Amino acid sequence: MSGRLRFDGWIAGLGTASGTRVVLGYWPRSPFGPFSDVMLERPDGERLLLAPTRQTADFVSRTYVFDTVRVVPVDVRVSGRTWSVTAGPLNLRFTTGRRRLLGLVLRAVPGVLARQPAWCTLISVPARVLMPGVRTRGSAGAGRREWYGARDLRPIDAVAGVFEGDDIGAVAPVVPPVRFGFGSVPRRPSLTRVTTTVELAPE
Repeated sequence: MSGRLRFDGWIAGLGTASGTRVVLGYWPRSPFGPFSDVMLERPDGERLLLAPTRQTADFVSRTYVFDTVRVVPVDVRVSGRTWSVTAGPLNLRFTTGRRRLLGLVLRAVPGVLARQPAWCTLISVPARVLMPGVRTRGSAGAGRREWYGARDLRPIDAVAGVFEGDDIGAVAPVVPPVRFGFGSVPRRPSLTRVTTTVELAPE
């Protein structure tokens, strides 16, 4: 693969009472076909990737930073506002709430505009002000660059889950921020519709 790769889907970022923070990527459209992956940071700081194939695991782990990578089946089911995720040792369910003002504003941005790296660059400063820790552009692993174009935002109101047999607890802020790449997810647990563009380094 070369050039710029585009991923259209959703990113859910949430914290839990146990201190475990979870970032779900749900990608109905990607260069690898539909897939989902889970990035998880444990209370002790271990960063874990759960990906469904060796190909997706290799791509994601070269783009972001992890201490442990596992190839496991990742299944995501959506029923209304409830999302159910099964990924190896993780079983997770979360429920989204009604859009707030920022979500309504993002929905008004035309999709063709939100997908443009130039737009992501333009809104990088406002994004940092409105959502501390969030970055819409930056440098990734293996000499890659990334742009995130958000098109919708919903709060996550409730979470229930088990990781490696332990209850991860109720929904909580994403504190401390996750450390997989150049930015975190919003501090307030949320589900974001996003187009991610990854530019590969020249070979």
